Amino acid sequence: MLFDLARPALFAIDPERAHRLTVRALALAGRHGPPAAGALAIDVAGLGFPNPLGMAAGFDKDAEVPDQLLGLGFGFAEVGSITPRPQAGNPKPRLFRLVEDRAVINRMGFNNGGAEVARDRLVRRAGRPGIVGINVGANKDSEDRIADYVAMTRVMAPLASYLAVNISSPNTPGLRALQDEGALTGLLDAVIEARGTAGPPVFLKVAPDLESADIDAIARIALDRRLGALIVSNTTISRPALLSANARETGGLSGAPLRDLAQQRLRDFRKATGGAIPLVGVGGIASAEDAWARIRAGASLVQLYSAMVYGGPGLPRRILRGLEALMRRDGFASIAEAVGSE
Repeated sequence: MLFDLARPALFAIDPERAHRLTVRALALAGRHGPPAAGALAIDVAGLGFPNPLGMAAGFDKDAEVPDQLLGLGFGFAEVGSITPRPQAGNPKPRLFRLVEDRAVINRMGFNNGGAEVARDRLVRRAGRPGIVGINVGANKDSEDRIADYVAMTRVMAPLASYLAVNISSPNTPGLRALQDEGALTGLLDAVIEARGTAGPPVFLKVAPDLESADIDAIARIALDRRLGALIVSNTTISRPALLSANARETGGLSGAPLRDLAQQRLRDFRKATGGAIPLVGVGGIASAEDAWARIRAGASLVQLYSAMVYGGPGLPRRILRGLEALMRRDGFASIAEAVGSE
């Protein structure tokens, strides 16, 4: 109710400024513990998630409020993307609401305060309960992007519940080329070596704008390297029919219009991997029904971000209540039983 009252004021100001105000408000709200494990608990990549709903990367770029996000009910929070050196990102404006479409377009460009700032914050929260993944990227002007990922792995692996390797943002020129088979093999081998044998699981975040051959190659590499999970998917550069005046802005599209594409891409990766690697479903999830459909299609975990712009801080708990009801309705005793059951 409070969010419904505040939303007109938030929507009257620049979306990037509104986002910063939201992060600051969460920081002032204080830390809360993660939700207790219950009927929706699931084990993925050796980690015990209290529920399968997570906050996707992009909201908390600099690891300012992971515990506050867990306090909203999320079963896990993914911070970042974080790059080795501070990065201003692309010129403003670079974040656009598409209210009529319940969508967002962004061309942020990995804006963040850099590894040192985020590391210091994460060191201070070390030992607290809750699953916090760290999403790592490369600087735009880097001469050796694989070296950037290696550096980030060495810094962040000791602090991460899992590492998410982001090679699928459309807003850093050339980054998606790392999804090519040869480049991806070299990247993951370097990251896995830098992580070491005792490090956290490595998740790989992929784009929705992939051809069948790309999907098969990525699936094969992920299985060969025994990745912890594939995160499917990032924002899309495609443009379905949209109503908003901001529809022609360049950048990655997220929110409701991405739902069908992201769900189909999840099915594609489920088929390509034979269900042998966990999948994290992202893109267009805004309700319990959306989350349940993604789980039935093969996702062990799901994430959202853009839906919070329109649904507010009460959205996670609404989705979780609905998700448990849908699981019971369909006769499943656990989320794990339902994964890939469509």
